[in-house]
Formats: sequence, structure tokens, C-alpha cells
Amino acid sequence: MDHDHLQQAAKDHLWMHFTRHSTYDHADVPVIVRGEGAYIYDDKGKRYLDGLAGLFVSQLGHGRVELAEAAAKQARELAFMPLWSYAHPPAIELAERVAGYAPGDLNRVFFTSGGGEAVETAWKLAKNYFKLVGKPMKHKVISRSIAYHGTTQGALSITGLPLLKQQFEPLVPSTFRVPNTNIYRSSEHGAPDGLSPEAFGRWAADQIAIAIENEGPDTVAAVFLEPVQNAGGCFPPPPGYFQRVREICDEYDVLLVSDEVICAFGRLGHMFGAERYGYQPDMITCAKGITSGYAPLGAMIASDRLMEPFLGPGAKLEHEHIPPGARAEHGSGEMFAHGYTFGGHPVSTAVALANLDIFENEKVLENVRSNEAAFRATLERLLDLPIVGDVRGDGYFYGIELVKDKATKETFSDEECERLLYGFVSKQLYAEGLYCRADDRGDPVVQLAPPLICDQSHFDEIEQIMRVVLEKAGAML
Repeated sequence: MDHDHLQQAAKDHLWMHFTRHSTYDHADVPVIVRGEGAYIYDDKGKRYLDGLAGLFVSQLGHGRVELAEAAAKQARELAFMPLWSYAHPPAIELAERVAGYAPGDLNRVFFTSGGGEAVETAWKLAKNYFKLVGKPMKHKVISRSIAYHGTTQGALSITGLPLLKQQFEPLVPSTFRVPNTNIYRSSEHGAPDGLSPEAFGRWAADQIAIAIENEGPDTVAAVFLEPVQNAGGCFPPPPGYFQRVREICDEYDVLLVSDEVICAFGRLGHMFGAERYGYQPDMITCAKGITSGYAPLGAMIASDRLMEPFLGPGAKLEHEHIPPGARAEHGSGEMFAHGYTFGGHPVSTAVALANLDIFENEKVLENVRSNEAAFRATLERLLDLPIVGDVRGDGYFYGIELVKDKATKETFSDEECERLLYGFVSKQLYAEGLYCRADDRGDPVVQLAPPLICDQSHFDEIEQIMRVVLEKAGAML
């Protein structure tokens, strides 16, 4: 199709995701046709720095021939086979490899097509597990305010963004919210004024214990937390936060799910965010970076403890949480009655193996760790702008919060946010050659998460474009 045909066909037939289609009533739909390294190109040949790695996905950048060749080779050998009572080599090999990277005894890998399905799987497993071990009332889930966990009915129920949920209600019941770890606005979430980061982390974690007590410990199955919360603009955990959460989950026999759909596979300089922050989850959900976007794939990684009720009666019980004979009541081991047609797709798992090979051969994790301080320092130059209130994040994952008044932290009205964030900042960043994300699901932020191959030259380019646009935005106030 030529340009005009592409535009008309897009407007007539393509229903884009999370898109206000009215935006394109009198404007072209942006059409991206190729990528190379840290850059993408539109159908007019203009180049943009991919400051969001697609959507926190393209860890290795664009145009990696090795990954395309891995997909083609596997498609020639075995294009498709579901993991329904049968297996295939790339899924087996990838499961072993992922388990080897995962912390502690997270040795059981359940593949999905993507991140929302991984979250859905984790909640279903939590409920199923507790029923099998004699605690059938444990089914509720606790998550944080503003947190995003997916769009399926279950994952959306766990999500803490009312405006994303209300048009789809009623959703799955039994989900409850606690404060997030936004220390920049800690007092607005009920925390006492003047807390140190450590004290704020303790306070935020203790709100989980309070929520469990309020709902009844015998009814709460799991807590879903991102290592760095995305929605709201990158909230890293305060010191000691996850260690206290782990203590609380152990005290009440509640499963800790580390939702790492964004944070896993190098975004924070480690294979998993739990490793970076030193905590042991019972499950990890992941997707996105596992293939660097070259094929769709997600996974739920569970501890051996959670697999035990589903094993045969001859399997050895390793954990005291499972009463003797609990599994025997169900014969030769229960089936986890859950799955996806394309979960663990042969081509996707083959691509993931090649992706992880590149991670190791090119020392991608080491690149993030060695450059993250420079990335932070480069972005923090923007703090001299009156409109920039906070720069926060870790690794290659940052949010820049925009404010109306830096001294008071006053934010924008809904009308100002619509006019400034969406009407100007988002469009102008793209026009200046930077693909990133303006987001007001919490307070207004610009999110940055470039490919993990980026270096100082890319950081400088991001900062320079951001500066030009935010200076103009500040002048509009």
C-alpha cells in the first residue's frame, strides 16, 4: 500500500489499542515501518529514538537478525504444537533456563502468550493451590493503588486504576488496594509527614498487613506487587519495603507475586527485579523482554511448593504448608485446569532462547548496571526546569513527573493536563524525534525506558529533546 492507502485502510479497518481514534479524524495515523538498533522509522523515512523500547519490550533494540533467524529456523522444524499434555524441545529448554535465572526455588514455569495472561494464571494458581491444601477461603488479592496489572477480567480487577475499570464493571470481586510507594507524594496517600525513606517503606508495607487483617487472614490468597510500579510514573521500592512485605506474607501465609512483566529481563539491570531488591517471591509473572518483542510470550514462574499439590501421590512433599494426605484425597495429583493455545509457542520459545543467548554473549545486564548512573544523572539535568518536579526510577526505567508549581508540588487540573500533556507534550516529543509515553493515570509523567543497548549518546539525545519540549510546555502555563 502507498501512504494514502495505508492511512485510509488504518482509519477504516484497524482498531488500535488504548487509542482515541478521534485524534486521527483530521490527522495521519503514525505508521512505523522499520527499526534499527535504538531507532524506529516511519513510512515517510523520519527517524525516532525509541525511548520506550516499544512498550518496555525491545530490550535488544530493533533489526536483530539472529532473533529473526531463530524464528524462521524453528518454524521450519516445528511451527506449532500446544503444551497440552505434550511438550516440545524449545519450551523444555527455555523452562529450564528461566528457572535457572529465577531466585530461590522458583523452578516451575507455566508459559502464556503475554503478561496479562501470566497475571491471570498467577491468581488462578493461588486460589487453586489453597483449595487443594485445605484453605479454600483464601481467594482475595491485595494490590497497590494506581498499579496496572493487565486488561483481562481478572487482571483488570487487580489493577488499581478506576478509570480503566469502570466501563467494564462488574469485574471479578475480592480485590483490595493499599498505598503505593510514591515517596514524592507520600503524605497524599496517608503517610505521616517527614518520614525517612526507610520509615516510609515500613509504613507502606505495614498497610498490607492492615489490609490482610481487615479482610481476614484466612481469606487472603496473594499480594501482587511490581518491583518498580509503572503506572503513576515509576515508583521504586523504599529501602526495606520488600523485606517487610515478605515477613508479612510469611506471617499470614499469603503468596507474594512479583509482577515483572516490565521489570524482568534486564530492565533493572538483573534478570528479575526481585533479585535487584533482594526479596524472594512465591511467583513471578513476566513477558515483554523475554523475547525482546520478536515473538509474543509470557510466563508465570512458581515455587516448587505451589507445584506439589499437582504432582502424583508418589512425589516427595518438601513443604510443611501441605498437610499429609491433602493431595491423596485427589487421587494421582490434580490437574491445573488452565492453559492457552499459544502459551509456550515453539517459535516464541525458540526466539526467547536466542534472546537470552544474546543477553549473555553481549553482557546486556552488565551494560545496564554500568550505565544506569549516567542515565539517571543525564535525566536529572531536567530538574532545573520549573515544570519538572521529580525524576525517579532505576536501571533503564524512569518517570519524569511534571508539576504546575515545583515548590508546592501542585499538579495540573484535568483540563490543563489534557491541553498540556496530550495536546502538546506527547505530540511534540514525537515531532522532535522521540518516541516515549506521556501518562496521567496517576500524576502527569513522561515515561522513559529505552532499549538496554543504549549508551550516553542516546541519553543525551533523550535529554536534549525533552528539554526543548518541556521548556516550551512550561512557557504555556
